[in-house]
Amino acid sequence: MPQGSSFGSLLFVLYTSDLPATRETTLGTFADDTVIFATHEGPTIAPLNLLGHLHIIEKWLKEWKIKFNESKSSHIMFTLRKGHWPAVDNNQTIIPQTEAVKYVGLHFDCRLNWKEHIDRKRKQLDLKTKEISWLMGKKSHPSIENKLLIYQAVIKPIWSYGIELWGCANKSNIVIMQRSKIPRAIANALWYVTNHTLHTDFNIPYISDVIYERINKHHNKLEAHPNPLLQSLLQL
Repeated sequence: MPQGSSFGSLLFVLYTSDLPATRETTLGTFADDTVIFATHEGPTIAPLNLLGHLHIIEKWLKEWKIKFNESKSSHIMFTLRKGHWPAVDNNQTIIPQTEAVKYVGLHFDCRLNWKEHIDRKRKQLDLKTKEISWLMGKKSHPSIENKLLIYQAVIKPIWSYGIELWGCANKSNIVIMQRSKIPRAIANALWYVTNHTLHTDFNIPYISDVIYERINKHHNKLEAHPNPLLQSLLQL
């Protein structure tokens, strides 16, 4: 199938549905993105479990004639300990070890403090704000109501995506994400108008409020979900 075709993702999922799994690792797939997660109290045991799973997958790849691209893969250790960890390879090619990885739109750093994700999203927000300044700026013609709709449709999805996970970041990182000149630009507000007034008048919630709301909603969905595998996530 040509890349980007409507049936390509579905056929790929069917073709790889028997991807081998092990008891020592957790396998996650999303379209053609695959992640293998191994956890252990010993920092040297987890890479060995991961390596064992990769060797099983290596045989499966040869059987089904699928090419594993090591250059586009990453190996990351989530730990607060310092040191050098055992390397992981596939088909005798070392998989590069990194300090951060991107998966389904989220940036995971090795200490899971979400600073990498927040810094990247902050840059993305600044770039997008600049791109649509002709619509949201002080001299733009759309009404305040339309500017608020643009904010909800274009800007908010950038920082709210995955907030159920990165919302556990410390307050100093949350403040970095919160910084925004958009409410002031929408209202063409004078210097003495406070940000609190703008958020209240425009009914724009603070990021901390969205975090609280979305996390509670996420937990309630997990508690009521019939799949016991999802309910177990509440214990993490």
